[in-house]
Amino acid sequence: MIVATRKHEICCGHRIHLHESKCRHLHGHNYGFTFHCAARELDHAGRVIDFSVIKELLCQWLEENWDHKTLIYTGDPLALELRKLDRDGVILVTFIPTAENLARYMVDYIGPARLQGTGVALVRCDVDETSKCSASYSIQDTITVSPASQRP
Repeated sequence: MIVATRKHEICCGHRIHLHESKCRHLHGHNYGFTFHCAARELDHAGRVIDFSVIKELLCQWLEENWDHKTLIYTGDPLALELRKLDRDGVILVTFIPTAENLARYMVDYIGPARLQGTGVALVRCDVDETSKCSASYSIQDTITVSPASQRP
């Protein structure tokens, strides 16, 4: 397996309603995402995937869906009230929006959907909340890569 990585940054808010400390309040981060994309072989140009394709498929998804938004867990008791205050800016998600869960969501759902047909899989995602705190999620088992439509 050969891996190519690309980084992307977004500004995003969240609330961890079950948190024991200050993170239970609405707040935000300048998140740094690092996408690790893997293929079993290089393409005709000697790449895992063109970095601009990672930008188009994964980074652009972040820009369109999470950048300058606030992620709130559907199970948060304030979820519906917060959504009423800003229908476009509050995004309800089915997971508690920790860095760990953001990374897992990207690998388990967004990566497979967006990279389908490229011959590449998102095998790991690192999420930096701050320069000191980050989380990673990776596929541990054998990866399933959809066939590439243009691989030799």
